[in-house]
Amino acid sequence: MSNNKTLWWILLIGWMGGSTYWHVCKIKQLCDAPLSTSTVDTDTNTPTISITPLTIADGTEFNLQSPGNFGFAKSGADANLSGVQAEIDSLASFAAANPGKIITITGLYTSEETNSTTFPNLGVARAAGIKKYLTGKGLPDSLFVLNGKLSDGIVFDPDSMSGGIDFTFAKRIAVTETDLANEQKYESIFKPLDLYFPAASAEYIKTAENEKFLKEAKKFLSDNNDKKLLLTGHTDSDDSAEWNLKLSKKRANIVKAKFVALGMPADRIITNGKGEAEPKASNDSPAGKRANRRVTIIVQ
Repeated sequence: MSNNKTLWWILLIGWMGGSTYWHVCKIKQLCDAPLSTSTVDTDTNTPTISITPLTIADGTEFNLQSPGNFGFAKSGADANLSGVQAEIDSLASFAAANPGKIITITGLYTSEETNSTTFPNLGVARAAGIKKYLTGKGLPDSLFVLNGKLSDGIVFDPDSMSGGIDFTFAKRIAVTETDLANEQKYESIFKPLDLYFPAASAEYIKTAENEKFLKEAKKFLSDNNDKKLLLTGHTDSDDSAEWNLKLSKKRANIVKAKFVALGMPADRIITNGKGEAEPKASNDSPAGKRANRRVTIIVQ
């Protein structure tokens, strides 16, 4: 009896195995199908988009770095500043503190982009947008030079780019008395600072630097009765040496009167004139003569 049961179990298992084979291999036809594998697209021709960190540097005087950068739409002139807002504001502060600098803003563009602006190319248009932002911070238009540069190496992702703006710095060539005045930097009331005058004017050119000098000198002299403010006038080499000596003394006295009017005691100010005897530049050029027409101030 037990032998009959064993035979029935063997037949049942065989029938189940045959049914399973028939269903999977004959009906589904899966027995000869290749194993499926997951694939990874390794197409090396697809460009990898990455954000190049922004760097703005002027030698050792100024160095800014940001993990972000400017952003532009393809054929667009308006910059996305969200990744560099703090850095561009720091650049504005640096420019305001260094009016003797000229900043060239270069905008990049590609030959596949369309320039729908009124500028000669899209690069200049992009640079102009950055300049507009900086002048909106109170910076004078004269601080900036705009440039456009074709750069077909720019990669878009898919219709936007990262970067596209470069900055370079140069020293402004002083061509006016105002330029010369702005070049003067306050370091200490014990270091000389030069005052300059517009042509045919007795009013010296006021700057944040010489105003700072005057404020600190006034405070120091009020606490130190043994110290004086020395004003020394200088001229160029035009006219006679005798006349220039008189003129330099007159210019120093004019500055003294201005300082006294601002509340500085007259007895704490000493005036002197050197005429053409101590030039700071060559008198062979108009620019040199402008540099020599000055009043030097220092606390002693």
